[in-house]
Amino acid sequence: MRANGHAVAPGRPWPMGATLTGDGVNFAVFSAHAEMIELCLFSPDGRREMARLPMRDRDGDIWHIHVGGLTAGTVYGFRAFGPYEPERGHRFNPHKLLLDPYARALEGRLKWSDALMGYKIGSPKADLSYDTRDSAFAAPKSVVTDPSYGWDGDAAPRTHRPETVIYEAHVRGLTMRHPRVPQGLRGTYLGLASDAVIEHLLGLGVTAVELLPVQAFLDERMLVARGLRNYWGYNTLAFFAPEPRYMAKGGLWEFQTMVRRLHTAGLEVILDVVFNHTGEGDEWGPTLSFRGLDNASYYRLADGGRRYVNDTGTGNTLNLTHPMVLRMVMDALRYWVEVGHVDGFRFDLATVLGREAHGFDPQGGFFDVIRQDPVLSRVKLIAEPWDIGPGGYQLGAYPHPFLEWNDRFRDGVRRFWKGDAGMTRDLAARLLGSAEKFDHSGRAATSSVNYLTSHDGFTLEDLVSYTVKRNWANGEENRDGHSENHSDNLGVEGPTTDTAVLAARALRKRNLLATLFLSQGVPMLLAGDEMGQSQAGNNNAYAQDNEVSWLDWDHADTGLMAFVHRLAGLRKAHPVLRQRRFLHARERPADGLRDVIWRRPDGTEPSAQDWHDPAFRCLCAELRMSAEGGDPSQDAVLAVFNCGPAVTLVLPDSAPGWELILDTTRPDMGHGPAPHEAPAQSVLLLRATFARPKDEHP
Repeated sequence: MRANGHAVAPGRPWPMGATLTGDGVNFAVFSAHAEMIELCLFSPDGRREMARLPMRDRDGDIWHIHVGGLTAGTVYGFRAFGPYEPERGHRFNPHKLLLDPYARALEGRLKWSDALMGYKIGSPKADLSYDTRDSAFAAPKSVVTDPSYGWDGDAAPRTHRPETVIYEAHVRGLTMRHPRVPQGLRGTYLGLASDAVIEHLLGLGVTAVELLPVQAFLDERMLVARGLRNYWGYNTLAFFAPEPRYMAKGGLWEFQTMVRRLHTAGLEVILDVVFNHTGEGDEWGPTLSFRGLDNASYYRLADGGRRYVNDTGTGNTLNLTHPMVLRMVMDALRYWVEVGHVDGFRFDLATVLGREAHGFDPQGGFFDVIRQDPVLSRVKLIAEPWDIGPGGYQLGAYPHPFLEWNDRFRDGVRRFWKGDAGMTRDLAARLLGSAEKFDHSGRAATSSVNYLTSHDGFTLEDLVSYTVKRNWANGEENRDGHSENHSDNLGVEGPTTDTAVLAARALRKRNLLATLFLSQGVPMLLAGDEMGQSQAGNNNAYAQDNEVSWLDWDHADTGLMAFVHRLAGLRKAHPVLRQRRFLHARERPADGLRDVIWRRPDGTEPSAQDWHDPAFRCLCAELRMSAEGGDPSQDAVLAVFNCGPAVTLVLPDSAPGWELILDTTRPDMGHGPAPHEAPAQSVLLLRATFARPKDEHP
């Protein structure tokens, strides 16, 4: 059969999206409530609509068609016909060109226009009105792709969780100002894969790069009006397509090359993914894809269907309780693993993913499906365990094998070093992997992703330089971003030349970093923290695609970088610092020694009163391998955390002797004799002298 000059056939309902068949392309798209769907074909530049082909065949709720003669590079979109009844949740409008939810690549960027709206802006009927302008000129289009790639024996590093050290980075921000990255590759996947960046990552001792969103996203209209862009990328438009602005040549192979080169260096790639909402926003947002194809299925709706549930704070919430929406999410995740070879995912606002009709459920559909999946069950899965919906804070409630961002660690460690009273007891819990949250249901001590800073909030430099946020550049009158930062400027607000203040800030950063690397769990380092990166006090730089956010390589603190490398080396050399099992002060069958012994600086164990004493500011942790299966031949360490004045230190007699291997007040020192004092504002690490690990980096 021919239509508009094209050989068309019914095709098949799988795979979803556009698939090359050898003699053409098969298209399959979901809509439960549409009455008709048209496939629209465009010129290669996306400017001219060449044909509209009715998709007459439907298998359940999947519409499909095969078009002969089409090849990779074909530009297309959909138009969906059906009821425009917002009060019932339906917003069909065939005047709006729709992006394929399974689009693997995009042609053209979104051009903001009132024509993108399904309703007439300014109409007294508001979003109940109906707009008949064609949106194709302003909408991005879908592109048929050939995902094949010569992986040349690529092998995933498969770093064990206890050995994992995560580096949270932004493709563009990491490379835009790097002097050794070729000019034409800065800000791109290929730039991140350059020798200079890989050398830096290996030099730090990290094992995995966690990238802020690389799924194609859009810049909000209000940002464009202010002359800004969405820098972070938490505004997804196409779940299967790599963000085009990070491409130098415009091909999927660039992303694949980045992953292959990082793998060759032994580095894993973790993607920060956003499946809690889309860039279409609420009822006042544009009709770009999901809303126009089947609004009532893709989104969680309220007020009879006219309004959107907003558990994300972004205007809408994806409906993962719908089987076809859940299928799309799972297909997207598998695509990035199978076609992109990525090693794991960090799920933004992950409580949304587990929220069923009765509330958050760790045994809900999303968790059941992903844990049984033969592809996804073997990659790293990390949850941001909160959203703003009902019962949104779920730290510790996720099922194995999920890891979770631990904001209790972030806030507790910040407050301890800031000098807040009564935080020593909390520090003890954080040092042992927050067992009170994670030690259940067979979960490991590596369930906690420990972090001091992340993309959202102050950088480490700003954490010790500002007491209040300075987000004026975002154009929201400094109302955005967190106000409770537990930060401390050490005497001067912002930049200073005062040497005493600078020295105090440098020591505070080293203490914070040492606490991170000496704690049980999986450490995560924010890109730039190792070099003293400042955002001038902006703690919500989501719209700052400029030198506020781009790493300043020319003024990097090389001393701090070397210190981070040393911390990573110590963690690697001493398995006692990165155990899989929780420590509970239980006696070890092999030698009768407890796996953790808390001590005061005078060598005695803290009393119940001590734990609640605001003056208790120096905590010593004597650590051994877990009583529950730990290797007793591994060495013991003594970690000292002193946020108070200098204090006399009495070392325990549970080892033949002790050797000092870290003193944050002397960052350049190697190994030394056991000290008799814990300096003011310091972290010390000592090791028992019966064995020296062969691979230790002093």
